[in-house]
Amino acid sequence: MTLAEAQQTVDTWIKENGVRYFNELTNMAILTEEVGEVARIIARQYGEQSFKKSDEGKNLGDELADVLFVLICLANQTGIDLTTALTKNLEKKTNRDQNRHWQNDKLK
Repeated sequence: MTLAEAQQTVDTWIKENGVRYFNELTNMAILTEEVGEVARIIARQYGEQSFKKSDEGKNLGDELADVLFVLICLANQTGIDLTTALTKNLEKKTNRDQNRHWQNDKLK
């Protein structure tokens, strides 16, 4: 699925199942909440925190998909074409960072 297809799929899902998009502020709060759930799994799976009973059944892929879904909602409702935005962002990063990371001794 391309980014454009994902944006269309989410838009269709919202219209058929979600009634309407939550407003941008609500979606920003939801995005923050979902990122927190990703952080919780990462801290336990790859970090030093131990799992709790309430963490059972949590799946990193599912939580990342939740983040992506809300991010796509925000893009859709603010008129952002994610394909174009990502392409421009990668160009910016390439122009700015093409040598910087290779010169970083911490990455060697």
